Amino acid sequence: MTDPRLRQLARTVVHYSASVQPGEKVLIRALDIHNADVLAPFIDEIHAAGGYAFLDYGDYAVNRRMMLSGTEEQFRLDAQMKLEQMKQMDAVVLILGENNISEYADVPAEKRDSYRKWYRPVNEEQTKKKWILFNYPTKAYAQLAEMSTESYTQFLYDTCTMDYSRMSEAMNPLTELMTKTERVRIVAPGTDLRFSIQNMPAIKCDGKVNLPDGEVYTAPVRDSVEGTIAFNTRASYLGQNFNNVSFTFEQGKIVDCRSDNNIKLNELLDTDAGARFIGEFAIGTHPTINRVMNDIGFDEKINGSLHIALGQAYENADNDNRSDIHWDLVLLLKKEFGGGEIYFDDVLISQDGKFVIDSLAGLNPENLIG
Repeated sequence: MTDPRLRQLARTVVHYSASVQPGEKVLIRALDIHNADVLAPFIDEIHAAGGYAFLDYGDYAVNRRMMLSGTEEQFRLDAQMKLEQMKQMDAVVLILGENNISEYADVPAEKRDSYRKWYRPVNEEQTKKKWILFNYPTKAYAQLAEMSTESYTQFLYDTCTMDYSRMSEAMNPLTELMTKTERVRIVAPGTDLRFSIQNMPAIKCDGKVNLPDGEVYTAPVRDSVEGTIAFNTRASYLGQNFNNVSFTFEQGKIVDCRSDNNIKLNELLDTDAGARFIGEFAIGTHPTINRVMNDIGFDEKINGSLHIALGQAYENADNDNRSDIHWDLVLLLKKEFGGGEIYFDDVLISQDGKFVIDSLAGLNPENLIG
């Protein structure tokens, strides 16, 4: 019997997030999901909405083998085929069910970069569609979050099926304020970072792309970033983990970096010319995500947090930074994590993870949940 929580998630994904309409073609990309009972509710809901479901099965271990033994021509041909399929779709549902979150850890950088380069057009085409990404609960994800499988599963379903329409309305004042703001300053232990977001769009993420969701993002003017930021959460990228990461910026570019794995960190930052510049700045707003999950899909949504992404900027908040990477790193500003402040145009808007101006108070968890 299918878990009723999974059916509720399928309804949220198909009818709210992707808003599937009659006649639309929907690609379900299932990574490490090899159980028809998991996919069945999504297929059923797509068909109930009048859409057409298509399946693309993937496997992280198989992808690793492709990276290790494949050639440039292999990557090009396979990516070309997948790109043609993607162009025909109206919406994409991505379900991740990793069994080993470090599957790509031993892939050489040159192989990883070559693979990513050829598949980048597929991902870019996907972003032109209605698309939604979320996890299916696995033991690997639960271990990553240091939770029991049962607790993780309930947490995932609760955070993914909340009342996103209510949160969406509460996000409007923050979106409007970010759009009007010229200067941002972030102050926290080891952090004093300044940059401009003048004339940059602000985009709210309210359950239409990721589940769980809850952030408002923009991008800094590319060369305006100055100062240092020290992160207090673990950062991961393609199976590589980094702790105690800090960056110093001059004229937008990272000129100094520190972590517990500096060789790999510099290797990642040297991917291309845009990897040392910021492509995204965002503030997390999900009212019930209060803990570190060691999963960026959750951690970048933690209320009382902010994050930056090195590398590629989003098309709808574009500061012209281009890169083959988009790497999110999270800074928690609540008192229990050391505290911190966010200033917009020299006005304090957030202190120790709480919005402190009246127009944004509706996003504080006690107001959004109550």
